[in-house]
Amino acid sequence: MARVSRVSEAGSAAAALFGWGANSYGQLGLGHKEDVLLPQQLSSFCEPGCIRSVTGGGGHSAAVTDRGRLFVCGLNKDGQLGLGHTEDVLCFTICKPLLGCPIKQVACGWDFTIMLTELGQVLSCGSNAFGQLGVPHGPRRCMVPQTIELLREKVVCVAAGLRHALATTVSGSVFQWGTGLASSGQRLCPGQTLPLFLTAKEPSRVTDLENSTCVVAGSDHSAALTDTGELYVWGRNKHGQLASLAAFLLLPQRIDARCFQNEKLTAVWSGWTHLVAQTETGKVFTWGRADYGQLGLKLEPPDGQKPHKLDSSLAFWRQQSSVPLSLHCLTGAAKISCGSEHNLAIIGDKCCAWGWNEHGMCGDGTESNVWTPSPVQALQSAKLLLVGCGAGHSLALCQLPAHLVPCQDLKVTYPLHTATENTESQDVVDKEKLEG
Repeated sequence: MARVSRVSEAGSAAAALFGWGANSYGQLGLGHKEDVLLPQQLSSFCEPGCIRSVTGGGGHSAAVTDRGRLFVCGLNKDGQLGLGHTEDVLCFTICKPLLGCPIKQVACGWDFTIMLTELGQVLSCGSNAFGQLGVPHGPRRCMVPQTIELLREKVVCVAAGLRHALATTVSGSVFQWGTGLASSGQRLCPGQTLPLFLTAKEPSRVTDLENSTCVVAGSDHSAALTDTGELYVWGRNKHGQLASLAAFLLLPQRIDARCFQNEKLTAVWSGWTHLVAQTETGKVFTWGRADYGQLGLKLEPPDGQKPHKLDSSLAFWRQQSSVPLSLHCLTGAAKISCGSEHNLAIIGDKCCAWGWNEHGMCGDGTESNVWTPSPVQALQSAKLLLVGCGAGHSLALCQLPAHLVPCQDLKVTYPLHTATENTESQDVVDKEKLEG
């Protein structure tokens, strides 16, 4: 038996949400647990045109509407969906505990979720094994969103990493909580005292950082963009994602503006081990881990040397990928999103994808890594409105034309696996990537 995926027909112009990639926990909201190699249209769970943002975590997804309603699906074993139970959810479902509490932004970590309300309050749910929920003396997991009371100042932006979280306040201060960076900091900075914000299980102000407007988080690093367009980074630097040769940065360090051709940055995104930034003129720079194609370019060793494998921990790869490089093909990108090791971008109303493709998250019908930003051909007839990534899956909101004719050569056929087989396969891959 095989599943055939393709863009479905639409009788009239309308917005529609599509999902593809890893789906072992139902994180695509399609009602099943099989990976999807080509974009597949979701059944409507709300008025698609009102969706304001889509994003994902380790195995779950979230969509926020323009009225502040939150819809969630996917892995829920730690209560990360905030629904009051721990059963996986295969279709986008409204988060009832938050009805009457309009949500502005959602950040999905590996197994937890951070919500920012329209009033500037921050809520959290899911695993709290590393203090990533920001609730002192809280339980190891929380199934219903709870307020992080210690964030008393109005918050304007939140971010979630693998096992830590961040918030930027209206005054430009940055707070961090969760101990996800502590172990690598202790190991890589022997004899040095770690700042409180790396070890706290409740919001702790990040020192040496002011006038921040937004924050992003990777697996073991953090970054903040200031109102003057400067980027500060800290945490682990195994893959050169901090544009530094240091193994670990205990405190925020500014990346020299010359790395971005002396232009101010207006936006920044982070994968687990790579970063993407855009300047005021629309130029896009990438740096960090490169061995899955996540930088949108293929680095070549000097003098034709060929390492046995593209191991980004080798000195050569780290030195090359720690320098932000401009990707001309992404200049002017309207929106960008980073998964763990793959990316999506909207360029000229079209969707481009590149990077890790083990579960088909690049949407080209294969499981081979994509080395340069490439159009998602299955969506070529649609106008892209929004994109969002989870660790290994992709979501896109599209404006469909009045009569979308399916392209017969865009079909992809692949064997169906049982949900158990898929889950075990993805767990093995995830474990290997986390240990990398």
